[in-house]
Amino acid sequence: MGEFDLIRRYFQRPAAAGVDVGVGDDCAVLVPTPGVRWLVSSDMLVEGRHFLSTVDPARLGHKALAVNLSDLAACGAAPRGFTLALALPRVDEAWLAGFSRGLLGLADAQGCPLVGGDTTQGPLNLCITVFGEAPAGQALLRSGARVGDEIWVSGMLGDARLALEVFRGTVALVGNAFERVRLAMECPTPRVALGQALRGIATAALDLSDGLLGDLGHLLAASGVGARLDVDALPRSAVLAAQPAALQHTCVLAGGDDYELVFTAPPGARLPDVGVPLTRIGVIEAAPGLRVVDAQGRDLAHGLRSFDHFAA
Repeated sequence: MGEFDLIRRYFQRPAAAGVDVGVGDDCAVLVPTPGVRWLVSSDMLVEGRHFLSTVDPARLGHKALAVNLSDLAACGAAPRGFTLALALPRVDEAWLAGFSRGLLGLADAQGCPLVGGDTTQGPLNLCITVFGEAPAGQALLRSGARVGDEIWVSGMLGDARLALEVFRGTVALVGNAFERVRLAMECPTPRVALGQALRGIATAALDLSDGLLGDLGHLLAASGVGARLDVDALPRSAVLAAQPAALQHTCVLAGGDDYELVFTAPPGARLPDVGVPLTRIGVIEAAPGLRVVDAQGRDLAHGLRSFDHFAA
């Protein structure tokens, strides 16, 4: 099967609403909406670095798009479309069928059509660029947190890191417990509806990809503030809560791959209800730095750091 046959069979679809020209031409032609701003983000997934070779291809397709949609969610953007650059060591039709099913299934669910991209032969590598839009002046940024704001997080933290520890052989989980944390690792849910609902409410936001400590640190640096983080308030699943405290702290503070939203909002703000649990986990302070404290307010000496591609 040649390159263009591969594209036609697994990735070409009729143009969607707002797309004059999609897959199959030199460029996609998208129709801008009056009064909005475009938001654009790219993420790369490399085999052995971001995912295991044993991952189900449908889940990999889902995750490849989900991590990009999570960036749009963090900015309060509505998805408009995406491009896919795909390097494959060889043409494997069964793999391509599963991958495209997971990828396009999430695309359909989020109203985010595939509008172009590229394919080539090489080590397995996926790069997606996603396009979204938000009303002018309403995009959520990292730079708006103010002293006294509360810090909130969506969903649960740490399950993806716990699954990684199982694959590394440092933790033993079996049956449904393992499948639950593995699903969190391989098939995250981008909080797109929540991000849009937070426009006009959240003062700053970002998504969790490399771990809470590092990612929240980026928000604090952009906003020129510090924070107190309550480690015992961090939401975690029953599976993770059954693990030793030190492992729990590693997973929820520095685990990465959560793809939940962390955001700040004024005290008493009326938060949206979009079916996603929200947990207050701390408060913005004037003094720089990020303090992690326990339920009694004592500083936690943790020695943890988030993932860094070039320091790991």
